[in-house]
Amino acid sequence: MSTLRVYDENSPENPKINTTLIDEIASQLKPHGVRFERWEASVDVSNEAGQDEIVEAYRPEIERLMKEQGYKSYDVINMHPDHPQKDALRQKFNSEHTHSEDEVRFFVKGKGLFTLHIGGEVYEVTCEKNDLISVPAGTPHWFDMGDEPTFTCIRLFDSQDGWVANYTGSDIAQNFSTL
Repeated sequence: MSTLRVYDENSPENPKINTTLIDEIASQLKPHGVRFERWEASVDVSNEAGQDEIVEAYRPEIERLMKEQGYKSYDVINMHPDHPQKDALRQKFNSEHTHSEDEVRFFVKGKGLFTLHIGGEVYEVTCEKNDLISVPAGTPHWFDMGDEPTFTCIRLFDSQDGWVANYTGSDIAQNFSTL
């Protein structure tokens, strides 16, 4: 279930907001430039679908975002519990960082936990199938995919370089929930 929990950065045990309502999640994130919405596939996508089939199922939404935001490329990433680099990737993603471009993810299946550190508050956003999240460039955040990651995401990029992190050096991610 998609969830938003908002904490004071110094109180990781007591959320000020805890909601599963999609409209409320979107309205809490919007003032910070974070886009959160639900997409539905135009056709059924099987669990065995490859990148081309997945992209085709969501082509209208991908093209709309590319036109609106000027994104230049996209790809599909699949993570599964037996991925040989899952532990290294989890550690890499689960440290606070920023990007020089928006981080845009659409969850075709599975789930992940995006945590944003904005103005003294921490926003934990559990994203699941059909959730789109776009974290604006320069927003400190981290991502946890859990011990047994299982997700497929469409990623959109401003440049051809793809995912490039600028780590903040903060250990704040260690104080908050993991998936």
